[in-house]
Parts: sequence; C-alpha cells; structure tokens
Amino acid sequence: MATLDSVNVGRPEPNLWKSVASTGIDKRPQEGPVALRDPGPRTTGLGSGLIGDFVGDAAHHGGTDQAVYAFAREDLDDWERRLGRTLPNGFFGENLTTRGLDVNGARLGERWRLGGTAELVVTCPRIPCNTFRGWVGGHDWLKVFTRAARPGAYLRVVTPGPIAAGDAVEIVHRPDHDVTVALTYRAITTERELLGRLLAAGDDLIEELRRDLPNVKDRRDSGAVVMRQAMSPEAVLAALDEEVISPDGSISPSTSTSPSTPAAAR
Repeated sequence: MATLDSVNVGRPEPNLWKSVASTGIDKRPQEGPVALRDPGPRTTGLGSGLIGDFVGDAAHHGGTDQAVYAFAREDLDDWERRLGRTLPNGFFGENLTTRGLDVNGARLGERWRLGGTAELVVTCPRIPCNTFRGWVGGHDWLKVFTRAARPGAYLRVVTPGPIAAGDAVEIVHRPDHDVTVALTYRAITTERELLGRLLAAGDDLIEELRRDLPNVKDRRDSGAVVMRQAMSPEAVLAALDEEVISPDGSISPSTSTSPSTPAAAR
C-alpha cells in the first residue's frame, strides 16, 4: 500500500543562491495533520498548498499548478547511495515524501486521494533551480539530477483537507494516455524530440507546458517541428548549469543564440 512517509514544510531562511531574499527549500517533517488548500495564482496567491509552508521565489514556484511537490522515499534512498550522504525526508524540498508509490511513473492528470478525503492531481515534473543546486551542493548537480530523469511531481489541490504522515495514498483516477511525469521531464529538458508525445495528454497538459508546443499540430508531424526548435541535449544541460531554463522548460534569452542552439525552444 502506498503511504505518506512524511508531510514536510519549510520556514523562511536566507537564500544564498538566488537574487530572492529567502527560500523555503529546507523542509522538515511535521508531527500531526497539516492542512492542504489551493493557494491560488502563483505570483498573487498564497504560495504553497500546505498551510505553514514558505515559498521564496513566487515567480517560479508555488501557485495552483505547483501547490505541492511529491518525491518518493525510494528515490531519496537511491540518491543517498549515489551521493554517499544521508538525505532526510524533505531534503529535496518536497512537501510529500511518499513510500510505495511510483511518483515518476504517474500520469499527468492522475488523481490521488490522501487520508481518505483530500485529493490532488498530478500536473507536471519539477524543474530544478539554482537554489536546489546550491542547497544540495556541487556545480554539476543539476546535470546529474537531470540525467537521472526522476524529478518528482508537482500536484494541484482539488479537494482540500488535512493530511499527515502514515496516510494512505490511493490512486482514484488514472488517465488512459501514457504521458508520465518522467516522460514529460525528458521531453522538456534533454529529449525535446519527445515533445510531440505530450499532446496525448490533452486537457491534462497544463498551460505552462502547452507553451512548449505552439507549432505542433499533431503527433505525426511533431517530430520534425520539435527538432527544428530543439536545443541539443548538451546545450540543455549547459543551460541548466547556468540556470536559464525556466520551470516550464523554456530557455531564457541569455542562452547562446548560435544557429545550433536557438535562444528559445518553446
């Protein structure tokens, strides 16, 4: 049975790795229930979908479609082995540390019920940022994390309610398309030839991801269109290292504008 291993919230602390003053990336497991809510729009809403959780960079994190972030305890265990260090629940900035649930294999639009009442919908993968790199440590961390392609999932709150460690996580709806969190992450980072496959998600594709597909008319011609727009995997990894990939996967104008690496790949 899939369960919540912990529910984690972060308090404001100085952000040493971005121009924003504070960060809530240092999330800690909570004792007792924590209330889930829809935080509203990203820049003007309440930030996190968990009451008591702090979002520092409101321009790129939080809001309805990124209300909470889930990461599997099994993936944290794997990173512990690879990095040779202890990674407590919440260390990757996740609000929900799950156990027995394939977070990266979840499909966009998949609905989870937590604790019997609260319900969440999977919206998109997490795109790592410079705060994450600085927090974990190591100049190449974003490249290493991206190559692993197990980013964890953002979720939208559709039914608010209290949740707590030990709650069961039940998949109550699984869409019939095959667009998973892992596939979406690969498509918007290092394998942009896969972007056309995201169309199969239909209405389960959030607006930020739709902006990556403006010229893709159908799955048959998507490959050629995307390949004309795409950066090479090496260029994408370099952009990640310089933190010029936005949370929706687009490349900022500060990227090289040479013909082989266009400034924007939307």
